[in-house]
Amino acid sequence: MRLPLAGFATAALLFVADQAAKLGVTEGLKLDEMTNAHFVTAFFNLRFVANRGVSLGLLHADTDTTRWLLVLMTGAIALGVLVWMLRETKRADQMALGLVLGGAFGNILDRVRLGYVVDFADLHFGSWQPFLVFNIADAAISIGVLILLARALLVRDTPKLDSGAEQGPTENIHA
Repeated sequence: MRLPLAGFATAALLFVADQAAKLGVTEGLKLDEMTNAHFVTAFFNLRFVANRGVSLGLLHADTDTTRWLLVLMTGAIALGVLVWMLRETKRADQMALGLVLGGAFGNILDRVRLGYVVDFADLHFGSWQPFLVFNIADAAISIGVLILLARALLVRDTPKLDSGAEQGPTENIHA
């Protein structure tokens, strides 16, 4: 079995970028729940949110028990993604799975270390906020899943021709 090095490299780079960005927001900019958002552009701010739930505020973990159950659940999902990545032969799918895996590990580390996930990216258009505040790990997980879905629905692999197989009947043309 060949290791999916592209998937592992993608996961590792994403994990480092996610943790560095979170550190930059919390330590570098000193953003916390009491600090106002840091203006970046007319449609993007940096805003600290301690996310104790998962996507869309679901499964809110208010106690240590629910926190660790959430860690176990996301860890089990990450393990499933890792097994899938180890079995995957297509490099593009390995890299998409690496995005999901690196993002999952980044958020799991936050939850283990801090008790919550650090979210900071506030994308908005005027008063319309199409997303909750998120982080690099969340974005990578979403992008990885979208790539996997698009490839599953839109990309068709052409079967390889067996070099020893017959190519079909040929006609003999006589003059």
